[in-house]
Amino acid sequence: MRRYQALAASIVLAATVTVGAFAATEPPCHQRAELGDAYCDTDGDLVADLPADPSRWRNPDTLVWAFAPIEDPAVYAQLFRPFTQHLSSCLDRQIVYYPVQSVAAEIGAMRAGRLHFAGFSTGPTVEAVNTAGAVPFAAKGQKGEVRGYHLIAIVRADKPYRMLQDLKGKRVAHVSPASNSGNVAARALFPAQGLVPDVDYRPIMSGAHDKSVMGVISGDYDMAAVASDVVERLVERGAIDPSAIRILYESPLFPTSAFAHAHDLHPDLTAKLKSCFFSFRFPAQMSAAFNGDEQFLPVRYDKEWQTVREVTAAVGALPD
Repeated sequence: MRRYQALAASIVLAATVTVGAFAATEPPCHQRAELGDAYCDTDGDLVADLPADPSRWRNPDTLVWAFAPIEDPAVYAQLFRPFTQHLSSCLDRQIVYYPVQSVAAEIGAMRAGRLHFAGFSTGPTVEAVNTAGAVPFAAKGQKGEVRGYHLIAIVRADKPYRMLQDLKGKRVAHVSPASNSGNVAARALFPAQGLVPDVDYRPIMSGAHDKSVMGVISGDYDMAAVASDVVERLVERGAIDPSAIRILYESPLFPTSAFAHAHDLHPDLTAKLKSCFFSFRFPAQMSAAFNGDEQFLPVRYDKEWQTVREVTAAVGALPD
């Protein structure tokens, strides 16, 4: 693992130098939607365009990728091993899985050039698109339908809480500032249920969905806002007893994690990468870990992430 981390570090140094060297060659941008100043969106699809200068297109022999750190990164390193091997064979390149430790680290790694593609959880996908040039193209699913999940508010089953407003003044866990179900959606949807974050309680950032769930069960938190699919996976793995928790609230359906490539990859490489993603069928262990999902399916950020963007817009600027 240390060898892979050293390799990724050398890649980001080269990528950073390249970006700086060619930044001045790009023509002026007249349309970028919500994207940062480093990116342009001339076709209006809400994601960063491929750089106009072909000399900025990256086509490396080694590709580094990561998956959203919604649970222990070591779990996913093992779980995705067959997929990483498939990509290596399909693309005829070395594929390095990089176990990022936080959402901020994952987004920062793509922005800096360390990651060539990555799986981002729902809320951070918006930030990754706008600030790191991520271009979502795939999501997990089954039977031709993309996987979705709900924001759920959970409490320990032996506690007296029956409605969200019962949690005023209590210890409530959120996950991280960019997390959709673990923070953003909770801020947008809880007030209509009589519970206003930062007014009725001060959110405690646990850092991960599984930590929030375990914190509720252990009594560290009175309630937690988490993603339903994470709870389902914990139950299926035998990590928690479903009878130990009670759900007080369930939101409308949200899309699940998005797999995105860096906007400046060579178009021939991104076309092949997509083909390799869509030809992969999940082995039994991987399918069981992801709620029966069977394959990767194509998605468009401007379509599938519309509800997420609306929730993010409704919340506005988040506190630090």
